[in-house]
Amino acid sequence: MEGRSVKVGAGSTAAHGRYNPAGPCAPQQRNYFATIQALSNMQITRRLEFDAGHRIPNHQSQCRHLHGHRYALEVTLSGGVIDASDRPDDGMVMDFSEVKALAKRHVVDLWDHAFLVWSGDQLVAEFLAGIPNHKTVVLERVPTAENLARLAFAILDPLYRNNYGNLLRLERVRLYETPNCWADAYRADKA
Repeated sequence: MEGRSVKVGAGSTAAHGRYNPAGPCAPQQRNYFATIQALSNMQITRRLEFDAGHRIPNHQSQCRHLHGHRYALEVTLSGGVIDASDRPDDGMVMDFSEVKALAKRHVVDLWDHAFLVWSGDQLVAEFLAGIPNHKTVVLERVPTAENLARLAFAILDPLYRNNYGNLLRLERVRLYETPNCWADAYRADKA
């Protein structure tokens, strides 16, 4: 038996594998374009990675020591899918390269290969200040995954908001401290 093409949109076809045209699972002629139009608002996510050191000074276990992580930052945006055939971002919520560029410039480049230290951790903050040209980021809160996710959300939210004229907005920042541990900062958390 041969494969068969089924019309899925305005003039396009999608090849399907072998099937019995008389069988109960035969594909039905459908208007997928109507479904696509109904999905005009979507979410997209871009992931970036960076390395940084920190410590949680009052932690009761290993995290009280100076150490580092391979962090991963996921930025989730929602917005309308751009429907403009004359634009390079046609069919996108936002170009992933632009999502990356903003997060990289305003968060990742600042935190990558830096030591993230709480301003109240005076011993470590003073030690790091004494190292010439050391990349140190002094934070107003303890650099837990939760606090870093909240801070990244606060930094990035105004940068993405309505940036494309398609009601674009930041919905979530997920920060992985390890592959098994992460914190989510959601729009609802930003009150």
